[in-house]
Amino acid sequence: MEATNLLYRDPALYDLLQSDSTGAEMCQALIESHRPDARTLVDFGCGTGRDLEILAKCFECIGVDLQPGMVDYAHQARPGLDVRIGDMRTVRLGKRMDVVTCIGNSLAYVHDNNEISQVFATFAAHARPDAPLVLCSPVAPITRSEPNTATVDTPRGPATVTIRHEWDLRTQINTMHRHWVLPSGDEARDEIRRRVLFPRELERCANDAGFEILDMTDGRGAGPIGPTAYPLARYMSSVIQG
Repeated sequence: MEATNLLYRDPALYDLLQSDSTGAEMCQALIESHRPDARTLVDFGCGTGRDLEILAKCFECIGVDLQPGMVDYAHQARPGLDVRIGDMRTVRLGKRMDVVTCIGNSLAYVHDNNEISQVFATFAAHARPDAPLVLCSPVAPITRSEPNTATVDTPRGPATVTIRHEWDLRTQINTMHRHWVLPSGDEARDEIRRRVLFPRELERCANDAGFEILDMTDGRGAGPIGPTAYPLARYMSSVIQG
C-alpha cells in the first residue's frame, strides 16, 4: 500500500484537491441505475470520507481506510460518518451490505496479483446476493514522459506541483513523480505507484470472486476510453461463505 504520498501526510490538502471530484456522483448514478432499492454501503479506501459523506445522504455507510491519518481527519472533519481503520486485503466487518464500493483509485495501490485476489475476496465477503460492486481504477497507462507543472490553491497560498509519469509494462505499474513547491517555499517530492488492471484482467478478478461485470464506463458516461474507468459488477454467488 502507498505510504509516500505527500497528501496522505496532509489530509486537509488531500481533501482540498479532491473537492472537484465527481466520483461519488458517478458511483451513485451507477448504483441507482442497477439497484435503486439499495440502502447500505461499504466503501473500501475511503480516505478522508469526502465521497462517503456524499454517498451517506442516500445510504447507511461504513468507510474503511488503511491510513490512520486519513481516518483521524475523517473523524474530525466528518464526525457523523462511520469510518474505520482497516486493510482491504484482510479486513472483515462481520456484515454484508447492499453495495460495495472501492473508488478513488484505491484498488490501484495493491500491486501483487495474489493481494488483488485477496481484495476481491474482501469485496465478496461484504456483499449481499446481487449487490453492486462499483470500482474506480486505472485501466490504461499514462505513458507521456514530459513533465507538467500546475498551480494549486491552498489555504496557505498557491503551491506548484510538477508531475512526471513512468510506465513499467513488466509490472504494469504507472509511477507518478511529483515535485512540490509549497507556499512556505519548502519543497517536497513524492512518488505514487499505481497498478493498471486492464479491462479483461478486472473482469477475471471479479469473476473469480463471484462477481459479474455489468458495465464499464469512464467518468463521462462513455466506455472505458480514458486511463480510468468505473467498472460495475454484481455479486452472483448463491452460496454465502463467512
